[in-house]
Order: sequence, then structure tokens, then C-alpha cells
Amino acid sequence: MDHVPSAAEMLGWIETVVSQGIRRPGYPADAWTERWLADRLAAFGLDVELEPVEVTRWQPGAGVLRLDDGTELPGLPLPFTAPAAGLRARLARLADARPGDIAVDELAFTEVPQSFIRTLATSAYDPEGVFDTLVQTIPFGPRMMEVVEPALEAGAAGFVGALTGVPWETRDYYVPYDAVERPIPGLWLSAGDARRLLPRLPCHGELVAESARDTVTTHNVVATLPGASPHWVVVASHHDGPWASAVEDASGLALVLAAARHWARVPAAQRPHNLMFLLTSGHMAHAAGTRAFIERHRPLLDDVVLQVHLEHAALRCESVDGVLRPTSDPEVRWWFTTPEPRLEKLVATTLEAERLRRSFVLPPDVFSPMPPTDGAFFHPEGVPLVHFLSAPMYLFDSADTLDKVDVEGLEPLARAAVRIVAGTAGWSPATLRGVG
Repeated sequence: MDHVPSAAEMLGWIETVVSQGIRRPGYPADAWTERWLADRLAAFGLDVELEPVEVTRWQPGAGVLRLDDGTELPGLPLPFTAPAAGLRARLARLADARPGDIAVDELAFTEVPQSFIRTLATSAYDPEGVFDTLVQTIPFGPRMMEVVEPALEAGAAGFVGALTGVPWETRDYYVPYDAVERPIPGLWLSAGDARRLLPRLPCHGELVAESARDTVTTHNVVATLPGASPHWVVVASHHDGPWASAVEDASGLALVLAAARHWARVPAAQRPHNLMFLLTSGHMAHAAGTRAFIERHRPLLDDVVLQVHLEHAALRCESVDGVLRPTSDPEVRWWFTTPEPRLEKLVATTLEAERLRRSFVLPPDVFSPMPPTDGAFFHPEGVPLVHFLSAPMYLFDSADTLDKVDVEGLEPLARAAVRIVAGTAGWSPATLRGVG
């Protein structure tokens, strides 16, 4: 493992990317990151290509709710909802909304006891024994992306999301990010501003939610190294994010770079397979880059031994007086792993060897038909996978800053990725597909 970069070097990569600014698909900072990644990988000695990906770019403008009593409440336009220069209507709680109203709905993040997740897991590495009592706040409400749909069903002309159940004061919640166009305007309000609004309902006012959408060309960064077998292992993450986003996913791209540099310094005969390092575009537009890669490289998929995805080296945070404070502990680590005993054992022993505490090994479809990762679309293609992901509550928020990165975890996470890839030596694509 001598070739794995230090945590300081990986953090330097993260800082470099974060310093470019907001990295949404099609934004200048993300285009810069594509080129920077290609340059880094080429400097390591890999063959690199930039593959075009069409994405929907969404750019918010002004967002404000003006009540007829003169109160003005600033907000963030909901991603991919319709623009409104000024929608005047009655405002009412969703349960009381009539067709043509602006429906107001409160959002609370979901609290998940880890004792429950343990019942779903193949295995866990929890040397502290915290999973008996630990409760994780995940960055979604019960409807996940479908926050606007109940307002649409009610015939509402607009939507206001009140972030009263979010543990810190923010309006910067970049959800939904599925690139589905919703035909009404929407606005997120912080908990404090929402509490000013709610007692006034029903009332009348004007919703301003300016935004622009277009289609632009972005790029997947694809880099390869020859190995000792004719088969492939793909190691991936995504390079875009909702904000400047240190954890989501500057940390993931740093882990992929770390694995790529390690294997570039290992002789080809000692690499277990041909290796591909993939950094996708458009995660914040319904994983557009992953879907485009699969379509472009579909003939390759049958020859992939394993696909590894690396996302979110994150610290657990606590809310103190409405402000997020990082703890010294990692956020719960999920390792979505194809349910094949050899692979599950490889992952479990790797987690213990690298002391990656607070880890669960989970089936890919434990929460939904696909894992909740940027690489989800590999799963229905039948590609064996190990997807690392953590889901801190600030994941889609501008509060995802450098102080939230699990710096202590960077090296062991990178070493874990290397161990898992090395552990596939001698395996063929049939090994993990139930036919070998």
C-alpha cells in the first residue's frame, strides 16, 4: 500500500476542486474540474479520454416570497421547477390547499436507528458498539425526491417547502436533483423564515422563483491501465456536486485519484485486471454520466469483474443552536455489495483490516431496486459491484464544506478500494454472477 497518497495530499486535491466554486452540471467550475482530473490522471501515466455527456443545466436566480402584509422571506428556487417572475395567489398549508393556491408543506429529515439497519445488513464492523443506540439523520424526507408531487396532485399553482424539520438553519437544500421538470414554481424557506410564515396561513402573497434550464455538453473522464487479465475492474465516482461540495463529491474523486495513482505505480503484471477509472458528469441531473457511460460501453459490461464506486468521506455532524458542528466520528458507512459470499467476505475482511468503523455491508437493493449511489444503474445491468457511500444530513446543502471531510478516513478508504480490487485477482466475470 506504499503507493496510496497521504491524507494531506488527498485533502489538497479536495481543496483545489472546492476552491473553484459551485460544481453543478454544466457550471464553469465543473468544466474546470473535468480538465483538471484529466490532467492529473494523465500525469499519473494513464490513458485518458473525455467522453461527452448531454445534461440538463439548471441555474437558479432570485427567490423570495412576498406576503401582502409586507413581509419578505428569501428562499432558494427548487431545482428543476418552473420559473416564476411573480406568481400571486393564496397561500395555504398543503392539507388545506385549493386548486390555484400556493401550497406550503413542511419537510422533516428522516431519523434512522442503526439497530434497524443492522437487521438488513449482511455484516457490520462496529467495534465501538454504537449501532445499538446510534440514530442517523439522512438528508431526505419520506418522499425522497418527490417533494412537489402532492402539491401537483392538489392542483396547486406553486409550492413552498418549509424546512422546519431540518436540524440547522438553511434554505440551500438542492433537492430534487433528478432533472425531472416540474410544471409549477417552488421555493425552499429556512426553518426560521418558515415559522414566520406558518402562523399567517392562509394568506395572500407573491412567489418569485427565477431560474433557467438548458441542455449542455459535459464530460465523463475515463482513464485506463492495462493489467494481467483481459477482464476489467471499474473504479468510479462523480465530479459534479450541488454546491462547492467538499464531501459530495470532491472527496469521492480524491479517492478515485488515490486508487488510480496507486495502481499506476504497480507493474502491469501485478494488476489483477485491466483497470478503468471513471469520473462521471451529471450526478445532480439523474446520474446522466453513469447512464451515458453504460449506453456507450454496453459491450464492455459483460467483461467487468467488479465495479467499485466511492462516494462521500464524511464526518458526522451535530446541530448546535441551529449551526452544524462536525464531530470527530465518521458518518455511517454503507457498502452496497453484490450478494455473493466471496465478495461479501472480501469486503468484510477489508473493513476490519482498515478499521473502517461504523460500516455496514448491505445488499444493493436493500432500500430500493437500485443502490442510492451515482453508480446505481450498473446494478440492473447485472454488473457485480461494491459501492461505498455515506449519507450525512448536509449532503445536498451549501454547508458541505471542507471541515466536514473525514480526513482521518481518506487513507483507509483508499486502501480499502485497493484491497478490494486486488482481491479480485484470479476472478473472471462469471465468478460473481452466479455461474462460476
